[in-house]
Amino acid sequence: MPVSSREDRARFRAHPVTKALAAIGVGTAAFHAIRFGMAVFGPARPYWLQPRAETTPESEDFLYRLACLTDAIMHYHARISVLRNGPQFYPAELSAIDEARDTINLEAYEFLKGDVTREIVARLTEKARQGVHVRMIVDAIGSFRTGRSYFQSLLDAGGQVAFYHPLNWKDWLYFNHRTHRKLLIVDGTTGFIGGAGFADHWIEPTKGKPPWRDTVLKVEGGVAASLNATFAQGWVESTGELLFAQGQFPPEGKPGHTPCIVVMSTPAFDATRARMLFQTLIDSATRSIKITSPYFLPDRSARYSLERAVKQRGVRVQVLTAGPMTDHNSIRYLSEATASKLVRAGVEFYEYLPSMIHAKLMVVDDLWSVAGSTNFDPRSLRLNNEVNIAIRDADIATQLSTQFAQDLNASRRITMDGIRHESETDQLIGEASWLVRNEE
Repeated sequence: MPVSSREDRARFRAHPVTKALAAIGVGTAAFHAIRFGMAVFGPARPYWLQPRAETTPESEDFLYRLACLTDAIMHYHARISVLRNGPQFYPAELSAIDEARDTINLEAYEFLKGDVTREIVARLTEKARQGVHVRMIVDAIGSFRTGRSYFQSLLDAGGQVAFYHPLNWKDWLYFNHRTHRKLLIVDGTTGFIGGAGFADHWIEPTKGKPPWRDTVLKVEGGVAASLNATFAQGWVESTGELLFAQGQFPPEGKPGHTPCIVVMSTPAFDATRARMLFQTLIDSATRSIKITSPYFLPDRSARYSLERAVKQRGVRVQVLTAGPMTDHNSIRYLSEATASKLVRAGVEFYEYLPSMIHAKLMVVDDLWSVAGSTNFDPRSLRLNNEVNIAIRDADIATQLSTQFAQDLNASRRITMDGIRHESETDQLIGEASWLVRNEE
């Protein structure tokens, strides 16, 4: 019966069943709030590297051990191209889509309405009409305003679109588990991996701000099949379909000579594979570490590892992060609190000035390079689906180091004097945020 009067509503609220259901709802909400808070702000697991005197980052044994640790396949014949900013990587991605013959797989946290994505959907639709198997995974939160209707032409042409962990009763337990990957793989032989999603702000001024600075790698060879394996993990989780066709995993060709591994990361355990990858390379560095991350919030173990690299091994450590053009000012305050501790230890800390820098890169000893979707923050390292490629190649490291130097020339170095001369409000916000993180 409908509850029609004030007295009826009062009796309804006072009913034992109603109270029990309300208590269950409040308790469940509180449980997930605590779980989220502990995952993001709680103390991280401590990490350290076993003595490594018997191997060096240059050795074949080091590559083998890193692959084993991260459960990755070693690829020795990749061809890798470094694409700087939207005017380079979007045309390359569109060209690859146009050349597809069998399969196209795309996974994105951000696939936002605009000129870029309209063109991508149009190209994907045309390929689907030609008989190419087109599949997309789009994160339901990262692309919240991009509804299913945006892909109607692709769906009508036979393409498939899955929203990762949508807001419904079946997925509510996994609401905080997002896919943050940015992947495009064509025919299992050509792939794109990096920090950029799919939106206009990577290629044109948006809301009065310049285009975002980012880097994407184009990879060719068997390593692209490893990217497809990463996509397949998200696809089966989203749809239940296992991807096993030859078009997904063609025989490995030999287009190049670059050794690399693809490290797929999921939050099944606190110690994600991405976290182990970064920790191992930082603790193994002997000369230099260059990190670019828009949101730089290392946990205590990573911070101490960077400090030890400087103080105990004489490694030059440089960190570049977002400056005043950041899209998350609160994270910038947190990052500045981190900077004060690292700067005291001798780490060089920089903020990028011209625009929002969104690249996620690390170069170690001018030999190892890491690129992918992982930010240096708790969410990426503990909660999200992520993917990175680790490359042992001096030429790729040189290209990324050259870009790093160019970005530093457009940045300001953070010094202790600069930190001390921040406004009192900025200092209070930074320190309060640091306490909330519960890192000390």
